This record gives sequence, C-alpha cells and structure tokens, in this order.
Amino acid sequence: MKLHNLYVAATSQHVGKTTSTLGLAASFKKAGIDTGYCKPVGQQHIEIDGSVVDKDAVLFADLLKLNIKPEVHSPVIIGKGATAKYLDNPKEYDLNKMIDHARVTLAKDHNAVIFEGTGHPGVGSVADISNARVAKLLNAKVVMIVEGGIGSTIDKLNMSLALFREFEVPIIGVIVNKVIPSKTDLIRKYVGKWLEKNNLRLLGVVPYDNTLAYPLIWTISKATGGTLEYFKEKGFNKVENILAGSLVEMQEITKSSDNLLVVSSRVLDGSLSRIKEMSERAGFSHSPLSGIVVTGEGTISDDSVNYINEFKIPVIRTDLDTYGVVVKISKLEVKINRRTPWKIAKAIQLIQENVDIKTMIELLEEK
Repeated sequence: MKLHNLYVAATSQHVGKTTSTLGLAASFKKAGIDTGYCKPVGQQHIEIDGSVVDKDAVLFADLLKLNIKPEVHSPVIIGKGATAKYLDNPKEYDLNKMIDHARVTLAKDHNAVIFEGTGHPGVGSVADISNARVAKLLNAKVVMIVEGGIGSTIDKLNMSLALFREFEVPIIGVIVNKVIPSKTDLIRKYVGKWLEKNNLRLLGVVPYDNTLAYPLIWTISKATGGTLEYFKEKGFNKVENILAGSLVEMQEITKSSDNLLVVSSRVLDGSLSRIKEMSERAGFSHSPLSGIVVTGEGTISDDSVNYINEFKIPVIRTDLDTYGVVVKISKLEVKINRRTPWKIAKAIQLIQENVDIKTMIELLEEK
C-alpha cells in the first residue's frame, strides 16, 4: 500500500506536533505500512559525525529503526544567524532543492512518509520555506494539530489554515490535542460543528496527560543555571511533584516516588530528617525523592550527604532562592526525547486510542 505524503502542522509551538507525529508513525507501522520520517526544516539540532541534524529526527530514527542521514531526514536547519546569511545571499542556498532531494529519496525507500513541521505555519517564511510552502513542495496532505479549547482554538486554526489555503495544500483533518478530559464532549461537539461547517474533518480529540509534562533532573539543572554535584548519572530521573523546603507533608511523599525537594541549604537537614521519618512511618525502603535542588550558599552536612549517598539522589546546587527555582520549573516547556521512554510510550498510546487512524490511512491512500 502506497500512501500520499503526510505533513504534520500545528497552530503554534508546544501544541504537540512531535508527540502526535510519534503516535501517527507508530500507528502506521503497526498497520504494516513501511513508514519513513523527515523534519524538512529544523531549528534545535545536535551534531552527528560532523553533520548537524534536528533533535526530533534523532528521536524518530530510534523509533523507526532508521539509519539517520542528515540530508534525508533533516535537510534544512535554520540555526543561529542562518536567516541573515540567507537574506544577504539567497541564491547561495537552494533550500527547495535540499528538501526535494529528501522527498525523492524517502519515496523510494518507504511506502509512507511523515513530514513533521516546525513551529507555527509561518515559521521559515523569512527563507521562503514556511510550513505551507514546504508542504506544497512535498506534494503532501496536511493534518493540523490544535490545542484543546473552543473559541481561541478555532480562531488560531482559521488563521493558520489561511496560509495553507494560499498555497492550495489539501487539509485531511484536524486533531485537537491536550484536551482536559472533563471537557472532551464539549470540545468534540463545538469544534466539530465549526469544522463540519468548513468542510474539515475532526480526526481525533486527545486528552491532556500530565505525565508528558514531567521534566528530567538535568532539564531542571539547566533551567535553574545549576550544577549537578551528586550522582550526575541520575540526571535522567523524572520529576512528578515538587516538595518545597520544610513544608513537606505525609500525603505528598506517599503519592509519588519521583518528588523533587527544593530547599535552602540552611534547612536541608531538617527537611531530610522529616522526609526520612515520614518514609519510615509509611514503611518505605526507598526514598521518595528523585532529586534535590539546594539553593543558596552553604555546605551540605555529613548527615545529609549520608542520606544522599544511601539512596543515590542527584543534587543540584543553584544560586537562585527557593521561589526562583519553583518559578523557573513552572515555566519549563518539556520536550519529548530519547531519554523519556515513558513519554514516547504514552504519546503513542494516546494517539492510537483517540485518533481515527483507519480514516487517515484511507484518506492518504494513493488511488
């Protein structure tokens, strides 16, 4: 079965393009379709064997067992200073040719190819490679990802669709993501009404799942400008809940074993003593902490170091105060990556359970 190219676009950043694309790719693969992936225009990148490649392309190479080739799976990277270079001398950079080379190569290797967009639909316009223009170049059909809501969701969707209409790119449907479960029926009803009126399909309503927002210890260290001083190898521990200083309550430590203690150095001993006492009362043989952020100056006592060593708890030191750390964490936009396997599994599950994959495949099937 050969499918039309699929382009996954979204109304803005952090709406769920990558998690949705993960679920779609895994679902196509589960249906027995040889599926390829490409991030035609990337921004956040890493270096592999001397070449730069988008971080998302690396994630999908793992999922789909692809031998990653930057020129195929991540042909264009708009890094720092790239737009100025392009505007100074646009003829020097044939970005369309680079993207088209990826399209042709992937078409030979796979029966279906999913192209993941970047940012909002207009991203890339400065270099004449907006999401809509790229989708047109790839001869792709588009699925649009929007964030859960009604009024603002429809407003952003209509504005975003305008650019794709300009390039006459077909939209096969819309997936509403990050929907508060109690509002699912309401959103399905009213967003569905608007879509039907505008001859668009509602392909799925995906509930918000807070596990996808859990950060890692190393992410928090970076966000707070901190330094990991103990058990750096545990930097990939996840954080489900934040415990603030000496205000730790029994119910907090019993509901999760992935708590992050944020505490000043002067009250660290008291906080750990209280947590140890409550853990013993709860019958724990483990620590309920996945990490500790110690704020301000001051040394860590031998008693606290012994507890840290006993349970191998990663510790971040930062010059911020406790409030500053909590604010930084609250503003984190957590991306899915290879170090978060539980998020990958959950993203796939959410799409498979809440999106009409069968209809999508039928709409993409080449006649």
